[in-house]
Amino acid sequence: MPHLHRLKTSHVNQTDQIITEKTQNWIRSFIIDLNICPFARREVERGSVRIQISSAQSNDKALDDLFAETKLLDSTPAVETTLLVFPHFLSDFYDYLDFVDWAETNLNLANYEGVYQLATFHPDYCFADTDVDDVSNYTNRSPYPMLHLLRETSVEKAIAYYGNTDEIPERNIACLNKLGLAEIKKILAGTIL
Repeated sequence: MPHLHRLKTSHVNQTDQIITEKTQNWIRSFIIDLNICPFARREVERGSVRIQISSAQSNDKALDDLFAETKLLDSTPAVETTLLVFPHFLSDFYDYLDFVDWAETNLNLANYEGVYQLATFHPDYCFADTDVDDVSNYTNRSPYPMLHLLRETSVEKAIAYYGNTDEIPERNIACLNKLGLAEIKKILAGTIL
């Protein structure tokens, strides 16, 4: 039986299995079903998406976990991408953004610039100059704070295949606007809460 974590967090007593299941459900029911990321379905069906739960409660431990994932991706080509989930840390969105900046700096210092890139997801994601409940924010809202570690070469191949990826955010916002905030929250309630 998985060990239960007793931590000061809104996600108290959740096992890694439950956290993983919620993350998988969010990917299927929101990211794939609404086609938020047109590349996600293929990788999920191939089984090449890794979900790794971090026990981090500090920036140093979170960064160590991120670098552990870069090492795993370096040595395991069958794993296309990793979602590194922080269920017990970075619940404050601004602390999360500070960590993301620091993590990207450290990845560049470790010569990973051009090798990996980070995509960002957080339960309280809010783009600059948008209202908290603006539907555009929901394209990057997730059940837990997480970093999506992507291989740059794979991103380039996907862009070459897909074409103009600049249209993806606009299409996503149009889709979410059409659904409306109440429906988006209803979908997410079934995947996140």
